[in-house]
Amino acid sequence: MAEARVERRLAAILAIDVAGYSRLMGIDEEGTLAALKVHRSELIDPKIAEHHGRIVKTTGDGALVEFSSAVDGVRCAMEIQRVMAERNAAISEDHRIEFRIGINVGDIIIDEGDLYGDGVNIAARVETFADPGGICIAENAYRQVDGKLTLNVSNMGEQQLKNIARPVRIYQVQLDGTARPALALPDKPSIAVLPFTNMSGDADQDYFADGISEDIITTLSRFRHLFVIARNSTFTYKGRAVDMKQVGRELGVRYVLEGSVRKVGNRVRITAQLIDAISSHHVWAERYDRDLVDIFSLQDEITDRVAGAIEPELLKIESGRAATRSTSSLNAWDLVRQGTWHFHQITPAGHARARELFREAIKLDAKLPDSHIWLARVSAGIVAFGWSGNPQRDLCEGLHAAHVALQLDEKDPYSHYALAIISVFSDALEQAIRAGEEAVEISPSFALGYFVLGLGRLFSGNAADAIGSIERGIRLNPYDPQNFVWLQMLALAFYFVDQKDKALQIAIRALKIRPDWLPTLETLALCYATLDRVEDARECIKKMSALEQPKGDLLALLKTHNPQWTDLMATMLRKAGGQG
Repeated sequence: MAEARVERRLAAILAIDVAGYSRLMGIDEEGTLAALKVHRSELIDPKIAEHHGRIVKTTGDGALVEFSSAVDGVRCAMEIQRVMAERNAAISEDHRIEFRIGINVGDIIIDEGDLYGDGVNIAARVETFADPGGICIAENAYRQVDGKLTLNVSNMGEQQLKNIARPVRIYQVQLDGTARPALALPDKPSIAVLPFTNMSGDADQDYFADGISEDIITTLSRFRHLFVIARNSTFTYKGRAVDMKQVGRELGVRYVLEGSVRKVGNRVRITAQLIDAISSHHVWAERYDRDLVDIFSLQDEITDRVAGAIEPELLKIESGRAATRSTSSLNAWDLVRQGTWHFHQITPAGHARARELFREAIKLDAKLPDSHIWLARVSAGIVAFGWSGNPQRDLCEGLHAAHVALQLDEKDPYSHYALAIISVFSDALEQAIRAGEEAVEISPSFALGYFVLGLGRLFSGNAADAIGSIERGIRLNPYDPQNFVWLQMLALAFYFVDQKDKALQIAIRALKIRPDWLPTLETLALCYATLDRVEDARECIKKMSALEQPKGDLLALLKTHNPQWTDLMATMLRKAGGQG
């Protein structure tokens, strides 16, 4: 007997639900249900019909909708959120019904009118990344609407979604009034290096273009008189056609460097242009054709031109750095660049693959500092995220790699950062703090250096000093997709200097970036319980219980190093209904 044929088709899927639904029901159950019915009948259902959508299923506070066009789906979402913002204007914040919307385009399975498959699951997961009143769209959907709709979006980077094998890049749609706020210019020449575009016609060469950009950022960071935005914030603009004035406002910089890379065989062509973000005028533009063996001298040539164009007196300051970057094997450098790409996926498989590549690079060229630096960093990450089968072994490998990196190049801030981050997880906090201080002394624009310094100070019980370090790191790296970790630690620092309300607001910011990050939920529960908002605290504990528990996390490490805080935290979490 022949098997029934499964019906499949490509569709745009919109997932929508009410933000804080349980809290609203707790405040006013009947009023919330009545208001939700009005919004459904007067706004949501008519808008879905107007844009040719089909409601597949509804839940108590949400719905799943199918569109044949991503353009229709995004238009529908934007109109719903625009009208809801108008309706909520006269309603107190505690009683507002605000929707979160996620959109994906993918292959779906149809069974008796219902929809199944990853295309549906991804839409539901993407929705959780949206702010209340906001919209997030997966990369597949963004590609369908880019150029067809006038959108202002923020690239949130690749995110690992629960039960989805591969990371998914997510874009946050900036609705009217929700654009990133402008940041004030610092009191020194400032620059952001956007990710260079891969022009090789081979997507597998993306890592090479990314590596060029990262190396230029690293080298510019060594100029003591420059303010350089960190890599993870500038990479949120990857793949976007951006207005340079907007980039300058959002990152708080005067200059922006952009470019492209074309690699063919053993030849590489790099174009670079430096733009004044205030006027949008080109300061200079160059094209470089080189053999790959000249890649390091070419990077230094570009950074010298940037520094010279921004501030003539900076030219040749701290010169001689090229000598410490040379390597006898370009293949080793290439492996490190591939490894860093996997590292930034922030997944167990990504970190495992990155470690393999860094180890292989060391075998090819043991004198390349970057290989050892990244091996130390990935070792710390594997332990920190609870992905290690043998933490003691991994920490020993990471510490050894960090010390080797310092022996090879003690003037590289990343070498000191590598020692600092692995020392944090090796219960060597004094060493971590000293290494962090050395990193920012060498490179005052080194965001990671300030972050690890803040971690070391916080874990050692010095929350007050940790605040300044972490805040400085966030200013240098304001839109890092991984900022939820930084913000969570900042929230704890404010909590322990008895600024509970400020700690709560920062924890909420962290949760908006990564709603399923367990340590942030635990921090939020801690704040709510301390402020006697017990129902809100219990809601956090409920969400935590639905998540897969990591084997280790930063909050657990904080408790380990600070027994004087452990009793307070345990008491508050028990008050919230957790185990404490």
